[in-house]
Formats: sequence, C-alpha cells, structure tokens
Amino acid sequence: MSAVEINKDTYLKWFESMLLMRKFEEKTGQLYGQQKIRGFCHLYIGQEAVVAGAISALQPEDSMITAYRDHAHALAKGVSANSIMAEMYGKATGCSKGKGGSMHMFSKEHNFYGGHGIVGGQIPLGAGIAFAEKFKGTKNLNVCYMGDGAVRQGALNEAFNMAMLWKLPVIFVCENNGYAMGTSVERTTNMTDIYKIGLGFDMPCAPVDGMDPVAVHNAMDEAAQRARNGEGPTFLEMRTYRYRGHSMSDPAKYRTKDELEEYKAKDPIEAVREVILKEKYADEAWIEEIENKVKQIVDESVKFAEESPWPEASELYTDVYVQQDYPYIQD
Repeated sequence: MSAVEINKDTYLKWFESMLLMRKFEEKTGQLYGQQKIRGFCHLYIGQEAVVAGAISALQPEDSMITAYRDHAHALAKGVSANSIMAEMYGKATGCSKGKGGSMHMFSKEHNFYGGHGIVGGQIPLGAGIAFAEKFKGTKNLNVCYMGDGAVRQGALNEAFNMAMLWKLPVIFVCENNGYAMGTSVERTTNMTDIYKIGLGFDMPCAPVDGMDPVAVHNAMDEAAQRARNGEGPTFLEMRTYRYRGHSMSDPAKYRTKDELEEYKAKDPIEAVREVILKEKYADEAWIEEIENKVKQIVDESVKFAEESPWPEASELYTDVYVQQDYPYIQD
C-alpha cells in the first residue's frame, strides 16, 4: 500500500513545481549567455519529473544530496528562488553566501546538502548522512542522486556495500539521461540496465520511467517505506532525458534532432497539464494564473540577485572550518 497517495493536490503541486524549475532554468540559460552567471552551469530542463515525483513521496525532514546539476533539487527542497539565483550570481545573499555558485549549493535549513562538483563524490556522503540518521534513531532518510556517468566510480561500490551491510535509510537514484557528459551509456558499459548494479549487493533495485512523475512517486514511496522500516537502501534508475547539453558550453552534437524531438513529446510538464485539464482538477484560468505566478517569482529572483551585494573579501576566511578557533590554522 502506498504511504503517500496521489490526488488532485499532488498534480497541482507537480505542475507548479515543475513549471518553476523549467522557467527558472530557462532564465538561468539566458543570464548565462549575458555573462551575468559565470563558471560552469548545468541545466535540468526535461528531467523535472525525477525531482517533483520524489518530493511528493518524501517528508520535509528527509535530506537530499546530488551532483552539480542541482538547481531544481534545491528549489524542490524549498530553497528560495531568490537565494538560488543570488548564489549563481556569486552574491552574498546566496544560499551558500555566493561561495558555491551553480554547482555547489547548500541549505542546512532545508536539509539540502549540495551540489557536488566531484563526479560520484556525493554517493558516500549520502550514505554517511543516512548513517547519521540511523545513529540518531530518526525515521528520516537521505535521497542520493547521481548521473549515469557517476555509477562508474569506485566509491559507489564501497558505499553500496556499507549501506546494505548496515541497512542504511538511503535511496540511491541514478538520473540516467543517456549521455553522462557527451558519451552515450552504450559506449561506456556492457550492461546498459544500470539498475542491475544493485543486484551485486543484494540491494532492492528497479528501472523507473523518469519522464512520468507518477512512476517516480510510486517507486520513491515504496523505497521510502522500506528505508523507514529499517530494511535498508534501494537503488532506482530513473530513465530520463535532458533537452539541453551537458552544460551551457555543450552544443550536444552527439545526438540526433529526431531523438530530441521524441523525448520532447514526452515532456512531463505538458503531460501533467493534460491530466489536470482532462480530470478537471483545474481550468485554463488556473493554468494561466500559475504561469504568471511562476514568471513573477523568476523575475523577482533576478531583481534580487542584481540588487544584492557582493561578498566582502574577508569572507574568504570564513566558513572554512566549522570550529572558529580551529587550532591548526596558522597566520
């Protein structure tokens, strides 16, 4: 039995949250082209259902950790659009005080632990966060996201082994968008069914249609129940697709236009919109109202980032260690 049922409110929340992710990222792409946002920048456009479907099956106390394609995850966990945009601008009002940028966002308040630039580096960290929850005796879990390229890292095998041995409350999620950076899964592995990696550790695992928030929700709900009941981790392969390149500097010439159009026809936002209208959960007037609301949030985030101050130079020396009087720092 599902612990978190899908209903009218679920669909309405999915539409609004995914539309915010999409419009926020489209604006991010424009600002990057204007050099308002610098450094590396990886957009999530097309993959929104993977996060939206997960959040609807989780609790606010559950934590999340991911790689560098992290803007949508932060939004979904409740980090404000203002603080995320300011972070990408490198401003002091950003969620990481302007020190993390696009790839290294963090919010302890919202149980969002990044945003990690090292490929696969977040996998053992996710297991560690889950270990902490088990040690403290909570019913909270960690959702640890990774890309299809990161599953080749040796750290995954070590983390999976310990997570199963200690029955840690963690859901490992591979966001398989087919291409890692620019190399297809077929060219990097003999076993293209990535979820089967879990079988080697006797870990419950499954493939999931990552373009369908319903499928994502149900898979995450089942995995969350297992984690909260002390039954340990789950490995889910979310089969999804990004409509943009790996990063803003990627022209994505390694795939065909026909393939891209095929997946655009499966756009999760449009699919949810159709269900809302078909089931009469809301009408076109509500859709327009949400579109305007989202536009206002995105516009406000840009204004906030533009008007926010830059960090002081002295900030280079803060937040380096948790302990302010760390004894091994020397002048």
